[in-house]
Amino acid sequence: MKTVFPAAAPTLIPVVGADAAFPVRRIYCVGRNYAEHAKEMGFTGREDPFFFSKPADAILYVPEGETGELPYPPRTSDLHHEIELVVALGSGGRDLSVEQAAACIYGYAVGLDMTRRDLQGVAKKLGRPWEVGKAFDFGAPMGPIYPVERTGLLEKGAVTLEVNGQPRQKGCISDMIWNVAESISYLSGLFELKAGDLIFTGTPEGVAAVVPGDLMVGAVEGVGELKVKVVA
Repeated sequence: MKTVFPAAAPTLIPVVGADAAFPVRRIYCVGRNYAEHAKEMGFTGREDPFFFSKPADAILYVPEGETGELPYPPRTSDLHHEIELVVALGSGGRDLSVEQAAACIYGYAVGLDMTRRDLQGVAKKLGRPWEVGKAFDFGAPMGPIYPVERTGLLEKGAVTLEVNGQPRQKGCISDMIWNVAESISYLSGLFELKAGDLIFTGTPEGVAAVVPGDLMVGAVEGVGELKVKVVA
């Protein structure tokens, strides 16, 4: 069927070692999934996981070895970094067991869940959705996808971020309150998951603001490095 205007191009993420790209369907994000980050945000305990979403076209793809440029977003004066392991699904389903969820993993990437913290704070206070704080343009920088055949199932590994050469965030995948397979399993009870979905799995403690000129260098052990500079 003809469209009334040209359809937007799909969001495609290159796959390491492959000549084909990963087509992104949806982006789900796990909130407060590291205990120390939950504490710094004022929460404790192993609450049920919760999720928010970003649009697929919020991705700012940064090739490995290059530095991406993130435009400082409008209507904020408190832009925060959140370094995360990103999980890419090659299959999906509903009400998946933890074992079935793990079998859905296609690969992994390094990502940043950038957050307009001041706008998110207002939304929290008023009981409103988080989209203005989380789902803005270029708010999901990420690197290429490493297929699970290269990495194995990741259950541990350092997750780090430096800003202008200074350490800001450091954690381990094993520090997650809900591990990757548990998060996927729980999420599949809320939505039917499908191939092409991405899951940002939460961030360690140490989130803080960045300003134009700052260079963020994030890494996940076994999944490479992500360099992003904030620009005016």
